Amino acid sequence: MEQTWFSLLPFLIVIAMSIWLKKILPGLVLGLILGSLLVTFDLLHGLQQTIKYIVKTLSDPTNINIIGFLYLFGGLVGMMKISGGMKGFSEWVGAKIKSQRGLLSLIWLTLPFTFMMPMFRIMMIGPIVQSIMEKRRLSKKKVGFVMDVSTASVIVLLPVATAFVGFMVSLVEAGVQEHQLDMSPYHVFLLSIPFNYFAISMLVIGLLKTFLPSSKKKKKQNNHQAQKNLDHEHEAHPYHGMGIKEELSMVKAQPWNLIIPLILLLGLSLFLLWQDGTAKGAKTIFEAFSKADSTFIMLLAIFITLVLTFVFYIFRKQPLDEILYHFFDGGNQMMQAIILLVLVWSLTLAAEDLGFTTFISATLGTFLPDYVIPAIIFLIGSAVGYFIGSSWGTWGLFMPLGMTLATATGASIPLTVGAVFASGSFGALTSPLGDTTITTASILEMPLVDYARYKLKIASIGCAIATVLYLVTAFFFI
Repeated sequence: MEQTWFSLLPFLIVIAMSIWLKKILPGLVLGLILGSLLVTFDLLHGLQQTIKYIVKTLSDPTNINIIGFLYLFGGLVGMMKISGGMKGFSEWVGAKIKSQRGLLSLIWLTLPFTFMMPMFRIMMIGPIVQSIMEKRRLSKKKVGFVMDVSTASVIVLLPVATAFVGFMVSLVEAGVQEHQLDMSPYHVFLLSIPFNYFAISMLVIGLLKTFLPSSKKKKKQNNHQAQKNLDHEHEAHPYHGMGIKEELSMVKAQPWNLIIPLILLLGLSLFLLWQDGTAKGAKTIFEAFSKADSTFIMLLAIFITLVLTFVFYIFRKQPLDEILYHFFDGGNQMMQAIILLVLVWSLTLAAEDLGFTTFISATLGTFLPDYVIPAIIFLIGSAVGYFIGSSWGTWGLFMPLGMTLATATGASIPLTVGAVFASGSFGALTSPLGDTTITTASILEMPLVDYARYKLKIASIGCAIATVLYLVTAFFFI
């Protein structure tokens, strides 16, 4: 299908309904159906096309790996809860954490052990943070924001050993080959990292929100919001999970039932990433991490960890029926996040069939003045990234456009590449459609749209700073 402004309608419907209803699921369903109808121009065929998009999404190996990882990790968390591991560890750590700043500091301290993949990090630390928060009146939004910033804004800046590196370098390599540039793709990627001004700005903002003292007025607002969230939960869901919560409150605290599985998961993840990358021809450990199929390896690591944890719990005389029940209960608690991700992926397929990519490239791309290319690329890419909620999707869409414009006008390629990566960082951090936002909101039990709004207000500051920096830097490189 030729490019058309119709391709924007599904995303506009999702955003508008999410703001109106403060729920994203109805908007996603309606946006997907509308997109399918615009593709087919027939009611029955449109509904059939909706199902086809969902089936196609579920048949994608990468998507299935992510879904499987989310469900199995949720099951592992459920097992750790009923075995007393979560309770024991949260009591041990909680005794040492006396304030919100202490909890936020803990989130940053876990970074060296969980930096490989955003979803992996959120799923690793989220349940522990949530269990500690239950005992204190803390601002869920602020804690969630620090979790997300310390994840998305750090991992995208690391040049090795992350799930992003291989994909990011491959995008740069495609542009280098297409324009026959005498440059090393990995070297261009390294040079672009200091120009990811948005991620760097948000990293600084996240650290300031962690370690700078809050004013008394701000503390009162946070306490009020925390109490409001607590009251809202009791009011909205007075009976949901009451029996399970009562059961979990009576388990014996056993921190090793959490520590051992997490050590297993982390160790297996690193070893299997190295092994897979080496099998694909990597010569160094960093190259191995870049070449490895990270989504499949994370799924394999969690599967092996589950099997070994199951044996470990049986050896420690944990009741079999309880382990199995809470495995399924933990996995089912991730179904909301899984369903949202499936709908987001399906909506993206519908938008592409409507010509979303070609529409953006053929229309907005033609209006870019050469002297503000990095700034405009960043702003337009950020807007699109907010709509689609995917850093990978934004990078894949705008890297060819950015490289083409940079080579045609003589703009700095590392600066433009950095702007493209920054735009994806904005979308992944702020969009209510982003997997990080969805997962964090689900784990910390926050209203998704409200949480996304909270992050957008803060991220707007980082966006403004990044835009100014791109404009200023352009004078030195163009």
